[in-house]
Amino acid sequence: MNGASREALAAARERLDALTDSTSVDAAQLAGELAAVTALLDREVSLRRVLTDPAQAGEAKAGLAQRLLGGQVSGTTTDLVSGLVRSRWSQSRDLVDALEELATIADLTAAQQAGTLDDVEDELFRFGRIVSSSTELRAALTDRKATASAKSELLRSLLTGRADAATERLVTRLVTAPRGRSLEAGLESLSKLAAERRDRVVAVVTSAVPLSDSQKQRLGAALGKLYGRRMHLNLDVDPAVLGGIRVRVGDEEINGSLADRIEDAARRMAS
Repeated sequence: MNGASREALAAARERLDALTDSTSVDAAQLAGELAAVTALLDREVSLRRVLTDPAQAGEAKAGLAQRLLGGQVSGTTTDLVSGLVRSRWSQSRDLVDALEELATIADLTAAQQAGTLDDVEDELFRFGRIVSSSTELRAALTDRKATASAKSELLRSLLTGRADAATERLVTRLVTAPRGRSLEAGLESLSKLAAERRDRVVAVVTSAVPLSDSQKQRLGAALGKLYGRRMHLNLDVDPAVLGGIRVRVGDEEINGSLADRIEDAARRMAS
């Protein structure tokens, strides 16, 4: 992707991260619904062009998406797709590529939440090696005359009970809807996204007032250096913090707020 499409995808990924960092969102369900919208827009070229037409107002396109999807998918998915069509896209096909990538990331997030992301990354790699070493299997999975249901059944026989559910979903979507990619290229893309997801660390940052962009950048850089991994900041505002910030990374909490220091001083004076 280039230009406007790259920026639109980056913004959409940030929105997806914010949504899936909430425990109230079912990431696996979101992935399935985004995949269904991907398939719809991949088939309906005229609809895709309308939803990416730069001459149309963003709100009008978002309204169309809401009317089409309302009642068919969850409100979370509808809102995410509405945000996508408000953005500008260099090519109409880029919207479908973005939706497909978001569906993949949502499935990887579901695995991350379940503590199986390392397994998924390893399984995707090993499946790629199996495919490359078996011309018969590759031929069966890429046979254009074979139906999607036949390919899905073959993958179920190979993966169910032997691989994580997210791995099975990802590979099945790739095989049944390759969208012009080779099987090897698709598996490589999935593996890269899994590796990227595994290296992502979420820091929940609570401050008394909203942080400026420069403050967020400095904090992200400092935490990234501290943990040695790319850091994603989830920002929250709580006036009770009084001053400074409070940071939680996984089960570890870094207290730097004025309220915490006041409580600590009070405890010391009382002891």
